[in-house]
Amino acid sequence: MNNPLTSVRLPLLPVTVVVFIAFLTMGLAMPILPLHVHHTLGMGETMVGVVAGAQFAAALLSRIQAGLLSDTRGAKRSTQVGLLAAALTGIVYYASLLLLQAPVASVVVLIVGRLLIGCAESFIVTGTLTWGVALVGPQNAGKVIAWVGIAMYAAYAVGAPIGVYIYGHYGFWGIAGATVLVPLVAFACALPLAPVAPPTARRAPFYKVIGAVWLPGLGLAFCSVGLGAITAFIALLYSNKGWGGTSLIFTIFGIAFIGARIFFSHLPDKIGGARVALVCVLIEAAGQFLIWQAPAPTIAYVGAALTGFGYSLAFPGFGVEAVRVAPPQSRGMAMGAYVAFLDISLGLAGPLLGIVGHRFSIAAIYLASGVVVFSAAPVAAALLTARSAPSPT
Repeated sequence: MNNPLTSVRLPLLPVTVVVFIAFLTMGLAMPILPLHVHHTLGMGETMVGVVAGAQFAAALLSRIQAGLLSDTRGAKRSTQVGLLAAALTGIVYYASLLLLQAPVASVVVLIVGRLLIGCAESFIVTGTLTWGVALVGPQNAGKVIAWVGIAMYAAYAVGAPIGVYIYGHYGFWGIAGATVLVPLVAFACALPLAPVAPPTARRAPFYKVIGAVWLPGLGLAFCSVGLGAITAFIALLYSNKGWGGTSLIFTIFGIAFIGARIFFSHLPDKIGGARVALVCVLIEAAGQFLIWQAPAPTIAYVGAALTGFGYSLAFPGFGVEAVRVAPPQSRGMAMGAYVAFLDISLGLAGPLLGIVGHRFSIAAIYLASGVVVFSAAPVAAALLTARSAPSPT
């Protein structure tokens, strides 16, 4: 007798391996970019936020195109395009290093690289999510989102300390070189995998897709601010307070994120995405408030763990609601539109939270992000009410 859990995980395994290798690229640079921009290039907190947010702005602008490519040419093609763009990012990073004597020019070129990696991330995530749903069916959409996310954040957790090691021994030159090579390894792993045929039915208009997924997308946007606060500013918080162990907090966040998905990824499909999201955004908000008030790095570690755990399940929780209402023949576009709300969130969170840090303090960033994350709870409640309401006759 087949184990239903195994019957879902085995088809997804090759796709998640490709995602893991690809996202090592982002994980390597995550703890390094804020320090490089702030210390090496001498830029302030607001520019750190701009550099971080550029990736997500580019992902937003390319997300729908990634969905269209997945729906028309196949999800594998979208994934491969993203991997090649990620490798090209490393070459742009090299170019920025040639301009270190002109910091403004160097940071402009670095932003171009961040825009490129944002496009790469868009095509990889949209492609692999669509690929996964096609392999195991929309009834397992929550598991697809969960396991692709496990691969992503496992890569962040593993990549962050490796990135610190590379930076310590080879500087940002080493990060640039790894950014060229790692996506090419993922591309080689994807080559022998069988593609899935794109849907043949006529695709729904873009406005109908957005109209279907905007409410769960709004919930995703609010709860993703906690992720943005961690990725863009936690290294500066630790540096500002004179704490060590910056890379460890990314690892703790990743372990909590992965643990939640390993043990609880079935819950959104089983009991409803909105119900899971409602509980988990409250956990995530509590983690942000704990980082805000942390008197010692150990307390911030706990806050990062709560943030990772809560966000881990809130993402597929809202995602299940998006897939449930999405037109089947435009599922790639729907996944792209849903994840675009993540891009909007992180694209705005970087510079806006940077302004909060500049005007008040780095710690105050986590008070602001906690309030925004908490705002996702009423959205989840509205989705839960809409789902349980009787259909009109």
